Amino acid sequence: MGSLGYPIYDADNHLYETQDCFTRHLDKATAREAIAWVEVKGRTKLAVCGTITDYIPNPTFEIVATPGSLVPWHRGINPEGKTIREMFLSGALEPCRPEFKDRDRRLEVMDEQGLHAALIHGTLVNAIEQRTKQRADLLHPTLHAYNQWMEEEWGFHHEERIFAIPMVSLVDVQRGCEELEWCLERGARGVAIRPAPVFGHPSPRSPGKPEFDPFWARVSEAGIFVDLHVTDSGYSDYCADWDAGSETQPFTPSPFRNMVMRDRPIYDALANLIIDGVFHRHPRVRVVSIENGSEWVQPLLRKLEKTYRQLPKMFPEPPLETLRRHLWVVPEYGEDIRWLADTLGVEHVLFGSDFPHAEGYAVPLDWVEELEKFNADETRQVMSSNLQSLLQAPQASTL
Repeated sequence: MGSLGYPIYDADNHLYETQDCFTRHLDKATAREAIAWVEVKGRTKLAVCGTITDYIPNPTFEIVATPGSLVPWHRGINPEGKTIREMFLSGALEPCRPEFKDRDRRLEVMDEQGLHAALIHGTLVNAIEQRTKQRADLLHPTLHAYNQWMEEEWGFHHEERIFAIPMVSLVDVQRGCEELEWCLERGARGVAIRPAPVFGHPSPRSPGKPEFDPFWARVSEAGIFVDLHVTDSGYSDYCADWDAGSETQPFTPSPFRNMVMRDRPIYDALANLIIDGVFHRHPRVRVVSIENGSEWVQPLLRKLEKTYRQLPKMFPEPPLETLRRHLWVVPEYGEDIRWLADTLGVEHVLFGSDFPHAEGYAVPLDWVEELEKFNADETRQVMSSNLQSLLQAPQASTL
């Protein structure tokens, strides 16, 4: 029981992976092509499909960012103009704590923090699909091996307190559905897909296209939610056309990437799911936007509503009504959460601390300070009952 007097449900916690997270359950032949740990100037790096990635600069997580150390920067408070790397070098790094990698220790820390339950998202796994999307024969086995590791180490519903979120790809929709079924058999309450186009031939396309209906139909039938957590959605390719860059590197300063990389993928993903009619064809589907903030919601609604007025026959109903039924959002600090609740409904707003990441809260319950314009009942919904309802066992879930 948290200090607020009721169980607190956190929609955005993270784990830091161990080095065997991909290879423990991956056959050796696939592992040789897909995943390698290599030494570069005395540092261990991750290579995916033969190419070293700096998407996660320190993929062993022996040293990590101190929780909460980048909150001022993410609030737009940086009078000295330091880069993230400079902030880290000036003391915002520490040895990885046991609770960042160990489930039992995390439960103890959750008790200390006043958290009853949390969604647990991976960190290193976010580097995989973008770098294996052209090799479905490597992508799907690697994600399956990772999900096996996640279920083994953290659990999809451990003690009904830790809800680890497995990652599913739709590059091969049949294999994606098989992975979904595997997750459901083990009690997963939600699965994550990238808020991004699905790679394929002759071209990438929206995951809302009818060819992906087997996935959405099974999600709808099972009553679980789909987690659209921020990840590497491939927008570095788009940014590189403007910014003369290449791979996304989170701690390398780029004003243009800073403007685009967080908001644009989720904006585009939700726009396409609505336009493609996923929620009309599968009216029980629920999607949750996590660690994307909420600043994108207002411009998305404004553009969708204008497009609806221009092309009303292309939509089964006003887009706002669709979003109010099917979308849940985890806003970030400093955003207009009151507007978000008034627009989507307070029951569709979730608390998420992003612990233990640098941009998250070091003390998760401090997030409640963002709800100063909410009454006690509304605060309880955001901090507890909204996510609690989403986490109901699939057979009991209704919409």
